[in-house]
Amino acid sequence: MTNDPRILVIDDEPPIRKLLRVGLSSQGYAVAEAQNGRTALDLLEREAFALAILDLGLPDIAGHALLAQIRARRPDLPVIVLSSRDDEAGKVEALDLGADDYVTKPFGMNELLARMRNALRHQLAVGGERPVFRAGELSVDLVRRIVRVGEREVKLSPKEYDVLRLLVHHAGKVLTHAHLLREVWGTAADPQYLRVYVRQLRQKLEPEPERPRYILTETGVGYRMRAPD
Repeated sequence: MTNDPRILVIDDEPPIRKLLRVGLSSQGYAVAEAQNGRTALDLLEREAFALAILDLGLPDIAGHALLAQIRARRPDLPVIVLSSRDDEAGKVEALDLGADDYVTKPFGMNELLARMRNALRHQLAVGGERPVFRAGELSVDLVRRIVRVGEREVKLSPKEYDVLRLLVHHAGKVLTHAHLLREVWGTAADPQYLRVYVRQLRQKLEPEPERPRYILTETGVGYRMRAPD
């Protein structure tokens, strides 16, 4: 079907490409494949894609370098990184370079599909610039700066609102600690500030702050706001 969302799979392992081709095609996606970075860049120049899935372990171009090139050429393209590396530093570097999410091999297809849906919803929300964000009982009016949980209006401090607004603007995408600190407090900020304000936001917004539904933790990496409904 020509109207199916087109996904670019960039991976040098044929079994992984086959797994993704079969799994994604069964869910209504059209799949194009690139076995190396040069082929991927050529495809991105010639064709339009809704999302890219990028393996960091490519034979010709280092994964993080390729991610930077993709971001420079297609800044609005959602990119989900696949990697056999599970180190936090690698995840943080990929996310800071502009990846929308990071999935570690071996991975479950259902998890990958859920993260793809999050990334695609985030892209639609950014493109549409929704004035009101809604997820479950939470609503954030970005024009009037009004936050509600159900019918209850929630009062936030200016800094609490700044953190929430940044998370909402990128809902569905992981934001690293460094990115949040840089955007809200500046480069010299103490990481403890972020933990304090996220804890305060959860106390005000979450039905069960210890089991958050909205502001989700990516351990050792950062935070993710639940994607909009």
